[in-house]
Amino acid sequence: MTHSSIESPPQSESNEIRGSLYEEELKKFNWSLILLEIIIFGIGIWNLASATGVQDKSLGLYKNQALWFGVGACLTVIILLLHYSILSRLAYFIYFTNLILLSAVLFMGRSSLGAKRWLGIGALRIQPSEFMKLSVVICLAKYFESDQTIGGYGIKDLVLPSLLVALPSILIMLQPDLGTALIILLTFISMMIFIRIQPKTLLTIAICAAIALPAAYKFGLKPYQRQRLISFLNPGSDPKGSGYNSIQSMIAVGSGQLFGKGYKKGTQSQLNFLPEHHTDFIFSVFSEEHGFIGCIILMSFYLIFMLNGLSVAYQSHDKFGVLLALGVMTIFFWHIFINMGMVMGLLPIVGVPLPFMSYGGSSLVTSILGVAILTNIANKKFMF
Repeated sequence: MTHSSIESPPQSESNEIRGSLYEEELKKFNWSLILLEIIIFGIGIWNLASATGVQDKSLGLYKNQALWFGVGACLTVIILLLHYSILSRLAYFIYFTNLILLSAVLFMGRSSLGAKRWLGIGALRIQPSEFMKLSVVICLAKYFESDQTIGGYGIKDLVLPSLLVALPSILIMLQPDLGTALIILLTFISMMIFIRIQPKTLLTIAICAAIALPAAYKFGLKPYQRQRLISFLNPGSDPKGSGYNSIQSMIAVGSGQLFGKGYKKGTQSQLNFLPEHHTDFIFSVFSEEHGFIGCIILMSFYLIFMLNGLSVAYQSHDKFGVLLALGVMTIFFWHIFINMGMVMGLLPIVGVPLPFMSYGGSSLVTSILGVAILTNIANKKFMF
């Protein structure tokens, strides 16, 4: 029996049409951020294998890092199957759940190197403060998406978002973790640049910040944190104490010269002069082994990554998507900027990891989730 022009096409033909549509959508899919993520992570895992090659032959930290990347990849697939607008509906739930986890760290968290930052679930350890960075961005994007303030934001309008940032920042400072708290505060400030704030409000905030900084330095920082700032200005004032990390890092970066000493041939890391060379100072290891040329190549990948992320924000058609993309990108920017400045002696040492390069499961998964969210926003037109 033949089909007339008004009848539906045969099942096989319908499947072919559907398959061609999916193939066309797949061709339009923007993979750029995920590809850049894989490239930078590939460089990072290769560098981590060198950084931990001497003292970590049995533990294999780079293998653990690869496993965490696999976890992040699975979460990426789940996020890409959804529409990012679901984050708007779940924003406050995500925020307060993470806030509860942060509070739990203070009472039942695991300690390491004098800090209590991790929650243990069997052999698994997670760091809620890392995930809090994304939670704050999602929450702020939701708040400013829903708010209908006319004529620019005043002081009263910024009280609630300021509290949303202050609560987790204080809990993180109590761990203590100055670096992560600083990232959250800088991300908040960066997002404020992209909303309309009244000029007198900006002036008031600037005056309050100028008054609060001395008090924050004296009462908000622990003695060793204040000493780090002093050592930043003059590392030689305590070369065997608070200035040791900065001095050894600058030696490692400088000794790489133009082409570096070669893979697994960096003396500062291989001979363990450089502390925490698999986490905060991983860029020092890379600089020593691959020199100025290697650093330029790595920084170029980060620059392309940043430009692609900003392009996602620029091309988004809704307020929540724009603010969410900008917030995620500012997290990446401040991590890269502070970490590289820190290891080169241009900024104080505050313990900020380098995305996709530094060892750390929670940090890596958070970065991967950030890329997944950006990719979701970039491809919202082609979701099916």
